[in-house]
Amino acid sequence: MSPTPEHLPSVIRHWIGGELVDAADSRTFDVADPISNTAYAQAARGSAADVDRAVTAARVASPEWAGLSNRARAGVLYRIADAVEARHDRLAAFESYDSGLPITQARGQARRAAENFRYFADVTVALGEEAFRQGDDQFSYVVRTPVGVAGLITPWNTPFMLESWKLAPALASGCTLVLKPAEWTPLSASLWPEIFEEAGVPAGVVNIVHGIGEEAGQALVDHPDVPLISFTGSTDTGRHIIRSSAEHLKTVSMELGGKSPVVVFADADVEAALDSVVFGVFSLNGERCTAGSRVLVERPLYEEFTRRLAERAANVRVGLPSDPATEVGALVHPEHYERVLNYVEIGRKEGRLVAGGSRPDHLADGNYLQPTVFADVERDARIFQEEIFGPVVAVAPFDDETEAVELANATQFGLAAYVWTSDLKRGHRIAHAVESGMVWINSHNVRDLRTPFGGVKASGVGREGGAHSIDFYTESKIVHVALGEVHTPRFGATS
Repeated sequence: MSPTPEHLPSVIRHWIGGELVDAADSRTFDVADPISNTAYAQAARGSAADVDRAVTAARVASPEWAGLSNRARAGVLYRIADAVEARHDRLAAFESYDSGLPITQARGQARRAAENFRYFADVTVALGEEAFRQGDDQFSYVVRTPVGVAGLITPWNTPFMLESWKLAPALASGCTLVLKPAEWTPLSASLWPEIFEEAGVPAGVVNIVHGIGEEAGQALVDHPDVPLISFTGSTDTGRHIIRSSAEHLKTVSMELGGKSPVVVFADADVEAALDSVVFGVFSLNGERCTAGSRVLVERPLYEEFTRRLAERAANVRVGLPSDPATEVGALVHPEHYERVLNYVEIGRKEGRLVAGGSRPDHLADGNYLQPTVFADVERDARIFQEEIFGPVVAVAPFDDETEAVELANATQFGLAAYVWTSDLKRGHRIAHAVESGMVWINSHNVRDLRTPFGGVKASGVGREGGAHSIDFYTESKIVHVALGEVHTPRFGATS
């Protein structure tokens, strides 16, 4: 078992109104590590009463935070970024221990989280408003105001970094907020209170309520004083949140599931494509929404590519998350582990198993799975259609460009897609034809923070990232001003 990180807390409490507090009813829930699946901490189990306390604190803090200049808020965000980076090693240890993420991959989370705060600090300082002039008669300008109290619900894969994706633009926009971290991985979120205190975030601007999704998350969605919900997680949960949010006509942003295709043509740079496929589906333990989990290969290259993919998968190093040599660690939770293993058993009936499919021999305990490759998978197979969210990939051949697009689009999802070809005209055609919110051509998943992030179909609603995030967390008001004489038709006038 990996060593316990230094200063590992035994109790994880809410952060409400600038104070660490227990649940209103004193309930807790167990937090376990994915290596031993035994509890190492207790976390406060939030209820509607805790969420209401947090929302009240956020509402009280809202006028002060929203009233700051963009430059002043940016200064706070820069200090948050510095405080995050100062905890780089501790954060990586917490994240790896709690989620099973390999330590070498966890070490990048602090830098990426800090960059989110620096980027949105820059955005808010540079932000201008639109203005429109109608000749000499009228002038119109846009005023942005924060939406109010934002409700943020985040997932358990790379939790700290994904929390920063929502925290940074919400704070930059002038919103106060309530964050509900994922119950399976609350450890790294316990670092936020000291980070915010060190950075000088006023009490009540950020509030954190831990708990079970059906309780704390539902209470946040249902609260009438939370006009906006940003959620990242499963499609089924996203559908439920949208239905619940309709009661109060909340603004929602939903980044949901994916079953992203990788389209590899015979003229592709095979080495680069292979590297991208292996990394894209097996990094982060395969627990990533943008994983290229359906690999579609043009038939002349199909057998060679499948064979080499299987060889690479068999050689991926599965081990303790704390080991720097580990490339795939432990899956996050026994419940999720069983779900992934169930898909492996389904895959044995639906495709040809060419790699993995079982626990590595050298790991007797923990939620481990050798990276798994199924070949010759038909489009109606469950492992082709459904999100597995683990180190499992389905491979299928195609004969021409038309079939490649048909197969790429043959699921309910549409988050990401990847195209590998030396024919850039064809690459652009495929990119335009594939039904997804994001496409990479001859590239793995490299993201620019200025770009929109989100999916189509069952992969989500709305876009965040760059200016799209500022639009989401603010309301725009247009103000019209007459510059000259007003000539309004004089209905009802007698003279």
